[in-house]
Amino acid sequence: MAGLAGRLLAAAAGSRGRVGLGGLRSGPAVTVVPSRSETVTRSGAILPKPPKMPFGLLRVFTVVIPFLYIGTQISKNFAALLEEHDIFVPEDDDDDD
Repeated sequence: MAGLAGRLLAAAAGSRGRVGLGGLRSGPAVTVVPSRSETVTRSGAILPKPPKMPFGLLRVFTVVIPFLYIGTQISKNFAALLEEHDIFVPEDDDDDD
């Protein structure tokens, strides 16, 4: 019921113009994001599958590898800064007993 009310409210707000500093604008008032919470119709029929957006491994690697590299560089530089100012200096423990 709340989903239906939200869709009706978004449709009503999107069909009206909005008033801003420059006067009446003709753009939509809200951005409608496609989402689907219902899987069956009122009669009980199952709705068809929604379209699937491809998310390839190339996209994943394009995002992960550069940010992983940037993160390691930041960590390395910060560890060198801590060691330079004697805030954190790792001790060399030899366990050759």
